[in-house]
Amino acid sequence: MKWYNRALCRTVQAGFYAAMPVLPYRMPEHLDGTDALPQWLGKQNIDRVLLVTDRFLRESGMTAPLEARLAEAGIFCAVYDETCPNPTVSNTEAARDVYQQNQCQGIIAFGGGSVIDCAKAAGALVVYPNRHLNQLKGLLRVWRRLPPLVAIPTTAGTGSETTVTAVITDDKTRHKYTMNNFTMIPRAAVLDAESVRTLPPHLTATTGMDALTHAVEAYIGRSTTRKTRAMAEEAVRLIFRNLENSYRDGTDMEARKAMLEAAYQAGNAFSRSYVGYIHAVAHSLGGQYNIPHGLANAVLMPIVLDAYGSAVHLKLHRLAVVAGIAGPEEDPAVAAAAFIKAIREMNRRMGIPEKLSGIRREDIPHMAQHAHREANPLYPVPVEYNARELEVFYEQVADWS
Repeated sequence: MKWYNRALCRTVQAGFYAAMPVLPYRMPEHLDGTDALPQWLGKQNIDRVLLVTDRFLRESGMTAPLEARLAEAGIFCAVYDETCPNPTVSNTEAARDVYQQNQCQGIIAFGGGSVIDCAKAAGALVVYPNRHLNQLKGLLRVWRRLPPLVAIPTTAGTGSETTVTAVITDDKTRHKYTMNNFTMIPRAAVLDAESVRTLPPHLTATTGMDALTHAVEAYIGRSTTRKTRAMAEEAVRLIFRNLENSYRDGTDMEARKAMLEAAYQAGNAFSRSYVGYIHAVAHSLGGQYNIPHGLANAVLMPIVLDAYGSAVHLKLHRLAVVAGIAGPEEDPAVAAAAFIKAIREMNRRMGIPEKLSGIRREDIPHMAQHAHREANPLYPVPVEYNARELEVFYEQVADWS
């Protein structure tokens, strides 16, 4: 990246960092299970809600107890269950329509990050009825207060239940973009290990690595604070101690609970300190090929961390100590290499591949441009890359064998 572009990026990032103490960050109210929902909704004077979920969760019966509790409490519940793994503009518009047709007053998101992101974006369309979602993408475009949103995550990874962010795919262009607004932080979150008990091993693995990516990118960036570093460290500690246990035995409820807490802590950390090029590249891959976000992050993470080189050695050393991989007296470069190696080995043990299939060479410049526009100048990455330099990551991650 040219020096003047780098200077622009650092200036923008410095401005956001300086403003961090006065920005309206908040944490969702914790609810002790779905049994607490009717009372919480009553306090908000809500008796008509939209439940946003996906077809698998509904048809498997996972939402049935929640729907029954709401009915017993006299709360009308409309349902939108067509959310797809990478939620689209059409998904959000359809959910918005169900909300309006049933005169709902609040939203409950029951599902993984895709479901929660869909619910956030649908809420934005409710309060901006004359806008297309593309007009609301980007940073701080949604100022109106959204309908009260309760997030019930069924994966332990995205942290969407506590973040300012929603990630949406444009159906027509296949461009995946972010919406970042303080109004999109859910009002309440239910972290219930029972909701993730049946999460399949491969989703446990990739969503867990998604949480690790959030924590690592928040930690190695240039906009950290004492608070976000502490949250990221706690997330890393919990993930290295519990992710593989959750992967091997989904009924290990202590591990499941710890992973939900890790995802929550990592989500809080990156909401304030942002992510980096791992996410930007992963988003473009998800938009172009529908590659699951957690999978893309898991495969990209060791590649991008390696590329950052000495710029991240000291911070990765500290994370290696937190994870129990290296001692505090270790050489930083050696400890950083050990941390990256541990990520690769954890991926391998959980069946996550080293490469991604289906990437076409001719698509790489286009995807790199999207990643460049997402990351620069906002993301406070350790090393800045332009679009051409980002192309290398796609080439390294592609399985062209």
